[in-house]
Amino acid sequence: MVRIRFATTIRTVNPHFPYTHPEQLKSLTIQELQDLAGELRAYLVSTILHSGGHFAGNLGVVELTLALLSEYNLPYDSVIWDVGHQSYIHKILTGRYADLPGIRSLNGISGFPKMEESVFDAFGTGHSSTSVSAGLGMAVAARLQGETEKRIAVVVGDGALTGGMAFEALNNLAASQANLLVIVNDNHMGIDPNTGAMDRHLQHISESAENIFQNLGLDYFGPVDGHDLNTIKPLIRSLRKKEGPQVLHIRTTKGKGYAPAEAEQTLWHSAPQFVKINPGENPARKWQDAFGDCLMNIADLDEKVVGITPAMPSGSGMVKLMEKYPHRFFDVGIAEQHAVTFAAGLAAGGNKPFLNIYSTFLQRGYDQLIHDVALQKLPVVFCIDRAGLVGEDGPTHHGSFDIAFLQCIPNMLIAAPADEPELQQLMKLAPEVNLPFAIRYPKGSIPAALHSNALQFGKGICLQKGSHTAIISTGLASQFCHQALNACEGTPSHYHFPFIKPLDTDLLDSIFSTHSHIITAEDGCISGGFGMALADYSAQNKYMLQFTHAGIPDEFISHGNNNELYEMCGYSPQRIVQMIHQIMKGYLPNSESETDPEA
Repeated sequence: MVRIRFATTIRTVNPHFPYTHPEQLKSLTIQELQDLAGELRAYLVSTILHSGGHFAGNLGVVELTLALLSEYNLPYDSVIWDVGHQSYIHKILTGRYADLPGIRSLNGISGFPKMEESVFDAFGTGHSSTSVSAGLGMAVAARLQGETEKRIAVVVGDGALTGGMAFEALNNLAASQANLLVIVNDNHMGIDPNTGAMDRHLQHISESAENIFQNLGLDYFGPVDGHDLNTIKPLIRSLRKKEGPQVLHIRTTKGKGYAPAEAEQTLWHSAPQFVKINPGENPARKWQDAFGDCLMNIADLDEKVVGITPAMPSGSGMVKLMEKYPHRFFDVGIAEQHAVTFAAGLAAGGNKPFLNIYSTFLQRGYDQLIHDVALQKLPVVFCIDRAGLVGEDGPTHHGSFDIAFLQCIPNMLIAAPADEPELQQLMKLAPEVNLPFAIRYPKGSIPAALHSNALQFGKGICLQKGSHTAIISTGLASQFCHQALNACEGTPSHYHFPFIKPLDTDLLDSIFSTHSHIITAEDGCISGGFGMALADYSAQNKYMLQFTHAGIPDEFISHGNNNELYEMCGYSPQRIVQMIHQIMKGYLPNSESETDPEA
């Protein structure tokens, strides 16, 4: 079924919105706060349905945000929002009301808390399960500095409590006796519905029964209705005055106040920027759709194939597998380290695990990838989604570093398809190689097929033969280079390398022997990346070549539209055309002379 989303026709913008500092909320009555909650919801709905951004989670914390900001003394006190999907109301009430329409756009405010953006953003978040650790560190720092009145509160979703880091912090928190309030925002959801024993435990907690927090030695209060200001505001006031660590368990509804979001919470977790969809128009096919369909086909043919995801079944495209083969699908929650070693165990037990994990989240399972998978040569297939730049989610979510941190690991194979046929071929090949195999692919729509060649393991593909200059590209960047060459006056050679490791050294020797200048292009960081590996091979084998590298520069890249970011980083098709023209000038006659350029 194709869902068509319509934006609201009236944008509820108050040009005289008076609240620019949390201090202004302290004088408001409960009724006035409730009225303000209604205004905030209307503004959030009308704005985010046009601009795009995290949606349902923010609707669920309106009353909580009002209670916290009216009782805590920000910015002297601190409030940390775990993951940060639910920080938009916080931003509105801390001087960024007028900035909300530009959220997540280039040069606009971030979709996550960001310390350099505002003094009220006490700690930058974007990855899950970090808040308790950070809040505990800040609370201990306040104690060490004699700030006895300072208080820290962290808001952690029940989904984030599936992350091991949160448990490590809770274990340490009880022993520290620091002045930290942990608010468990329990809405029974991450992006998808939560799984596991913690979710079941939270759903069955009652005031009379012992629970995990009390067993850890923490004072526990709740569960209470997180939308009832008459309850949560005085309770937060009381808990702020207490010494030592506290846990407040509130229950909220993700998407509260907007009926479609309450009914379909996963769908409305994040709203894309409004684009009118014509009746009968099919949405573009995405990489995760191709992955999900191919995995289903492979699983149909081989009962040893299993799928694993850390809390992203819909985002990864695994829903079809989950529905057809529930006993062969595993959502382990927001637990990337566990996901990697769990996959290693499945491989050691004779299964063929496909672990779908976003590039930025694989960073959290790096030790397990080295120690538990690569060292033991276990054939886990890592399907690395959202590799490269991911647009509006920004630097916490860009998949910039996976090529660089993977290709230095022994026994690790890495591939980057340029189109759907290559993805399919790689996924069918990967389980048979009997080594750890990473397949990286970007966020977004799948481009047209780049070529009709059948892949050969470890081999590159010549797409075009030309001048003294050769372009060697991989993955999505090969599409950009192909587009550039179609619009380019010069005629460089173009080689696509679907295999990043192992490199096709026979083809490289041929390229390096017949060209003078090499352009490398990748949708990943230049430092330590694919292009640097080619330059290193060239130097080791004493080729005298010039290299120009196109990719993500050595910096954290802002949020914004992906096309804007590709241009900014220098590897959009237009920028590659410019690069080719500048290099080709060294080989083409200039306007003043038709003589050989070496004359």
